[in-house]
Amino acid sequence: MTGAHQDAGQPRTATADAAGAADAEGRGGPAVVLVGPPGAGKSTVGALLAERLGTTYRDTDADIERMAGQPIPDIFFEHGEPHFRALEQQAVRNAVAEHCGVLSLGGGAVLDEATRALLRGLPVVFLDVGLASAVRRVGLDAPRPLLAINPRQRWRELMEARRPLYTQVSRAVVSTDDRAPQDVALAVAEALELEK
Repeated sequence: MTGAHQDAGQPRTATADAAGAADAEGRGGPAVVLVGPPGAGKSTVGALLAERLGTTYRDTDADIERMAGQPIPDIFFEHGEPHFRALEQQAVRNAVAEHCGVLSLGGGAVLDEATRALLRGLPVVFLDVGLASAVRRVGLDAPRPLLAINPRQRWRELMEARRPLYTQVSRAVVSTDDRAPQDVALAVAEALELEK
């Protein structure tokens, strides 16, 4: 997507160059936005997709941690979920306004109505994943605040509430079950017709 050079095998970061923001083929906003539940592979696929497209990758969870100066589990436990969601909403707004590459959102970002409205018209892809694959990827002891108690049941409940929202904001749905991250990145690019 961008004409700037990058180190071989390394996607550029969101701050790699100012030119990247200006030459996203005349489009405003991200080239791709990835949404989905914990364990869908948004971070891994996002970085691979950015590399494939020759653009930058940005993760709003990382933005939140930078803004707050602490890891997400600590934000939840010390300040509560409403505080985290307010930070998340701001991080998504900033990223959509500033970033022209591949953007991945935290699993709960779509819960916010203003965020869903912001995503309308953007190239959003829902990375879908089944419970078994999600558990294999995130494990049951990973520091994910919303999955801390009875993670399998909680993950099912989260997906029941969020699946319609992921689908609502997305142009395409790509399953990540039993697929290598590189294959998922290719499927996303093909679903959005980004492959030349």
